[in-house]
Amino acid sequence: MGKLRPEDMDRIAERMQKAMSLRLGAGRVKLTVHMGTCGIAAGARKIMSAIMRCLDESGAADVIVTTSGCAGLCSKEPMMTVELAGQAPVKYVDLTEEKATRIFAEHVVNGKIVADCALAIGSEWTL
Repeated sequence: MGKLRPEDMDRIAERMQKAMSLRLGAGRVKLTVHMGTCGIAAGARKIMSAIMRCLDESGAADVIVTTSGCAGLCSKEPMMTVELAGQAPVKYVDLTEEKATRIFAEHVVNGKIVADCALAIGSEWTL
């Protein structure tokens, strides 16, 4: 590993601030990309990369991106859960990079659920 540069330290500090915000619940939106073995095999890394690009391009400081293991629906991977403050979580399935980008623009930024990509709202309601 090479020497750390000042800009590396800035990135590390920013990453740690986001991690602390997650612990304190300071985000307006929490995105969870499901990255169990099945999710990774189905393309979850590409979904995560697409979301991180969207986050960087939008400059949103109130969006927390995290990962989880398998959600138990391997045949529906890659999946992502979007949780807006005060609203039930929405589980999106069978994602592509294009769908993830659309979900970020429509649901995360504008608050509109992308029904044709969603499996369920909350833990009991289905679309």
